[in-house]
Amino acid sequence: MKRLSLALSALVLALGLFLTLAPTAQAGPNPVVVMETSMGRIMIMLYPADAPKTVANFLKYVEAGFYDNTIFHRVIRQRKRGGEDDTAMNIVQGGGYTFPAKRKSPLYPPIPNEASTGLMNTKGTISMARTDVPDSATSEFFFNVEDNPPFDYRQSAAVVGAGTFSSSVSAGYCAFGKVIRGMDVIEKISEVRTARSGLMQDVPVDPVFIKKAYKAN
Repeated sequence: MKRLSLALSALVLALGLFLTLAPTAQAGPNPVVVMETSMGRIMIMLYPADAPKTVANFLKYVEAGFYDNTIFHRVIRQRKRGGEDDTAMNIVQGGGYTFPAKRKSPLYPPIPNEASTGLMNTKGTISMARTDVPDSATSEFFFNVEDNPPFDYRQSAAVVGAGTFSSSVSAGYCAFGKVIRGMDVIEKISEVRTARSGLMQDVPVDPVFIKKAYKAN
């Protein structure tokens, strides 16, 4: 009995030492953002471990109320042909315009493109929109309605001569979250009729509003 007691004491001591020396992990749920739209509710889980600057920037716009009463100003539907060279895209884009297609000035400077560490642009992810300049994203985002591999970061190299190589990089578009509820809403938005509006193409004829965006946790 005495030996059992000593063994238990040693086990407790060893466990206490392990917990003291073990590194502390910053555990906690990923932030979730809710978008109340005129076609239904969308809930998005964000991934700061993969794209910390992108997530922080998006949350700043959410908390500032920037997305409230804006519209989804771009809906693109293209038929997939299949294969590695398929450049077809299927997206629902918002985050920068009020009705009728008036651009809002961004609140904060452009952010670095984290596509090389972010999520893949698969169906149901949310990604940052940008210009042709990789580090130009501000407030605009898009939902991937289908897998959009041309938007992913890619790095490749090819032999161009004896012992020489040529490398190329596709900067990609940073995916930083996933839709956890409301994908059916996004798919409904992707089916709306679109037309040209001023200099913009693929604009929904009947506006679809983001009535409010807010952090759920």
